[in-house]
Amino acid sequence: MIAINNLTFEIGARALYDEANWHIKPGEKIGLIGANGTGKTTLLKIIVGDYAPTRGTISMAKDLKMGYLNQDLLSYQSDKSILHVAMEAFERQNQLHTEIEAILKKLETEYSDELINKLSDKQHEFEALDGYSIEYRAHEIMAGLGFSEADTHRTLSEFSGGWRMRVMLARILLQNPDILLLDEPTNHLDLPSIKWLETYLQAFEGAIIIVSHDRYFLDRVVKKIVESRKGKLIPYAGNYTFYVEEKGLRSEIQSGQFKNQQAKIKQEEKLIERFRAKASKAKMAQSRIKALDKMERVEDVDNDNPEVNFSFKFSKPSGRHVIRIEDLTKFYPGVPILKNATATIEKGDKIALIGANGRGKSTLLRIIAGADTNFEGMCETGHNVTQTFFAQHQLEALHMDNEIIRELQAFAPKHSETELRSILGCFLFTGDDVFKKIKVLSGGEKSRVALAKALTSDANFLVLDEPTNHLDIASVNILIQSIQQYEGTCIIVSHDRYMLDNVANKIWFIEDQEIKEYPGTYAEYEVWNSKRVYVPKKIEETPKKEEKKAEVKPKVVTEDKNKELKKLNQTLQKLEEEIAEQEKEVKAAEAELAKEEIYSDAEKLSEANRRYQQLSPRLLKAQAEWERLAEEIMELEEK
Repeated sequence: MIAINNLTFEIGARALYDEANWHIKPGEKIGLIGANGTGKTTLLKIIVGDYAPTRGTISMAKDLKMGYLNQDLLSYQSDKSILHVAMEAFERQNQLHTEIEAILKKLETEYSDELINKLSDKQHEFEALDGYSIEYRAHEIMAGLGFSEADTHRTLSEFSGGWRMRVMLARILLQNPDILLLDEPTNHLDLPSIKWLETYLQAFEGAIIIVSHDRYFLDRVVKKIVESRKGKLIPYAGNYTFYVEEKGLRSEIQSGQFKNQQAKIKQEEKLIERFRAKASKAKMAQSRIKALDKMERVEDVDNDNPEVNFSFKFSKPSGRHVIRIEDLTKFYPGVPILKNATATIEKGDKIALIGANGRGKSTLLRIIAGADTNFEGMCETGHNVTQTFFAQHQLEALHMDNEIIRELQAFAPKHSETELRSILGCFLFTGDDVFKKIKVLSGGEKSRVALAKALTSDANFLVLDEPTNHLDIASVNILIQSIQQYEGTCIIVSHDRYMLDNVANKIWFIEDQEIKEYPGTYAEYEVWNSKRVYVPKKIEETPKKEEKKAEVKPKVVTEDKNKELKKLNQTLQKLEEEIAEQEKEVKAAEAELAKEEIYSDAEKLSEANRRYQQLSPRLLKAQAEWERLAEEIMELEEK
């Protein structure tokens, strides 16, 4: 499918890739991993032709269709609806639709056999390209990525960068390419959308190359890992978990080989020194020296998983209650977020705040951090609580002309330079790296600096909003270790399930405009959540203080399963009746189009064609909804 042979790519005097090789086969699902700066994004750009290799070749079929999602797509602008932007994927179908409309319009005033034949050819091609279902497919994918029906009619310019990236992802998926190249596709997705994308990619028949720091996502989607390391591309025949285990074994073997070779080299060097002193053995010494020079040296194993060796402490502990929330009501015009919500954050809690975008996670986090005071009710900070709030927009608050070490010294003057260097070492800034100016750092490096600052702030309460965005896997590991060792309290919004599973001891989620709490790990929450049957509450228009909920912990809905099944079966039966009626209408429309006499009346032909184009997608949508309901009923019956 794609063959990369002896690839060398140089930036100035530095070789990012040095005679690297990689063969990508049809249908392979591959995770491309490596530390920041090892050239993962660059390699994708070389494959799609944005960059030319310094040396080496990349071979592929001329008709290979590639879909490439990258962060540059955030700059794409359009005043058209996001549905229209997504459907730009159907270039030929859109062109045919326009041409068919033009011919039908022309037939109203100018009838001829030539136009009729032309119309017939266009319609056959349009049908062969599944043109009548493209709008349904677009709606289906956009719904999976978190867009409501109303959203699809809004213009692209109305959405933030993260949501625009989802539109571009939808457009790429709709192209149904032979190979998908996805650069950090989960960065701007919430957990429900990530899970939907996992399911979609698992069923995708083409090849996939994914650059991602989300190891759970890689485990669920890819069947092969390729590591970009020291200018080479090293394959592993399994998912990310397999890669970690296999790399550990390879490293153990390599370490043994290195130690054995070093012992042999020392022994040879001792013999050479002894032989050199004797004229009769000089020739033998020279022979051994030449053999040593020719020896292919085994490299020592680098530590790719550095450990945090700094204790993140604070000068004074907080009281028992860190945050108390009572009767909290927050809404935006036409958008209710929280209503009479009650919750408590206690000393030592490490809370993961999860859920779909638009449910109010970041709003609640800002209220807790004191960055949003426009609400009703109470959000009270406890005794001796000092907090630090980390959010992506705070990267802009870094002083661009400062060196990294100076940025931390200005923020945390109580720490010595040795202590600050130790902290920066934990976040992968070693040696002279600490003297780099912030303005030359990548997005991931700036995130690491901002996180290092947060942990030097003498705060006993951390509020972290998407801290893993732009971090590589090694940096995420450092953050996990830091939070595990942190003796204070924290609340985190993140879509990185591996991190949440390793740091959180409580799960918060917003449901029915209330803050719900699950008292356990993320993995335990996932098991619990997969088994419950959730029935949304009917939310009243006006908040009533007297209806405050004293109990905020969730309980599994215990409504009678038979009642729920009866309701679903009634809906299914009604839908079956609608489908039967729609099938009759579609058949009637097809029969109308099949009549020879209709082609002699341009107005009737135009009307019959328009009617068929309206009915066919409606039927497809109803059939898909029937399948969804049927699956839901079967799942409920099995519980």
